[in-house]
Amino acid sequence: MRVDHGERVYLESRRHGVVLAPALARAFLLAAAGGFLVSLAWPFALVGAGLVIAAALLALRAVWTWERTHVIVTDDRLALVRGTLRRRIAAVRLERVGAVEVDQSVLGRMLGYGTLIAGPLQITYVPQPRNVYGLVESRSP
Repeated sequence: MRVDHGERVYLESRRHGVVLAPALARAFLLAAAGGFLVSLAWPFALVGAGLVIAAALLALRAVWTWERTHVIVTDDRLALVRGTLRRRIAAVRLERVGAVEVDQSVLGRMLGYGTLIAGPLQITYVPQPRNVYGLVESRSP
């Protein structure tokens, strides 16, 4: 995200790592099925190798997406920046944010993640959302 001159960045963070769990679980199951098929006779071994490769690509894509997604809080705005080749930025100016909310499930409280809702912007899997909430609230006019 391009930061304007004079705009100070207070937080730049990735989303919580738990966002990777579903994709990595699918990749593991796919790799396990592929590994089993590799141990069988000729035609199944080829399909199994394909499944293992697909599982690796699925895991790589999930980690790449996670790595390229950032939550940013500046003295002027709250933003979610995503993408590598095609960069997408969803941002809200702090002066226009009314109420800021944090939504955390029981698992989210145990693992330290939640959803931050600031006006029309909703960011899921924010690490330490109460700290980010405090930061956004302290920067809002």
